[in-house]
Amino acid sequence: MKTSLLVLAALSAMTAPALSQESRVDEILDRLRNANQHRDHVMVVAHRGSWWKDGEIVEAENSIASIERSVRLGVEMVELDVQKTSDGRFVILHDKTLERTTTCGGAVAEKTFDEVRECRLVVEGTGETTAETVPTLEEAYDAIRGRILMNVDIKLGVEELAEVIRVAHDMGVDRQIVTKARTGKPEEIEAARATLARIPSEAIFMPIIDDRDVKDVDGVRATYDAFRPEAVEVLNRWKAGTPLTADGGINFSLDAKGLAVANDTHIWINTLFQGADANLAGGRGDPLAVGPGATHEGWGFWVTAGATIVQTDEPEALVAYLQSIGARKPYETDDAQGDGKPAAAE
Repeated sequence: MKTSLLVLAALSAMTAPALSQESRVDEILDRLRNANQHRDHVMVVAHRGSWWKDGEIVEAENSIASIERSVRLGVEMVELDVQKTSDGRFVILHDKTLERTTTCGGAVAEKTFDEVRECRLVVEGTGETTAETVPTLEEAYDAIRGRILMNVDIKLGVEELAEVIRVAHDMGVDRQIVTKARTGKPEEIEAARATLARIPSEAIFMPIIDDRDVKDVDGVRATYDAFRPEAVEVLNRWKAGTPLTADGGINFSLDAKGLAVANDTHIWINTLFQGADANLAGGRGDPLAVGPGATHEGWGFWVTAGATIVQTDEPEALVAYLQSIGARKPYETDDAQGDGKPAAAE
């Protein structure tokens, strides 16, 4: 009997970390799928992984290291970009060309997989060459397994989503995947629906509504009616020299927020370190929140407006800010860190 108990205890100890990790994913998915129950908690998405800190780039974007840092920071999701080589392999890379983020040059679509794998990732800004190669889609899926969700930003057209999700399904991580596509126009809605019809999977689909594509709340309603999504990513365009958004745009109108509540849907805003003329958060993004220190006028504006998912290039600072205003609720699995908080990045 004692021997049996010892064996059971050993097996339990061996499987405890995996079970804890899977429980973390379950908790995140519960908050994602039940927006109305968790509107007092703002989820954080690390854009291209966690590669910025206090206005400086500290990791190579879209790297395994940036995924690992995202996990340590305790964010719910990491956003990664997908390109395709000339011989049909999916790789994690934002640009169509290799110059900006690797030691190589040329178009990804014109390179074989073996050629791309000879490249090393670089830290943009410093030019530091890392030891990492361009990750494959499969390597990224392995890195998130049981730990964090992944938002796939496909750079190849919505029709490629089916194959990207098939790979996730074959690897058993499709429930951790959030795909997305633009749906502000009727033809975009139909293209997304046609693709989704080919994906029998647990992967979550998130529509993207650009304020430039919708004229009134009926345009927003068309997306909700078509997909009844867990989340909608909204883009509030802004140009330097114009006033900061005062109301968040059509997707944050009372009627649109009513649609979000009626459909149990999160509203996702992007506060990224984009160029000044391509800002996606009405001017109230990471540069305002982190740069001048006007955090409440940046991130705080969107929390007050009703955003419950924020994609950022500054996940560490955003998590700390949300905790300071009571907009982050602990996960049960946070206790595994010993202090009720995610482990801090080094």
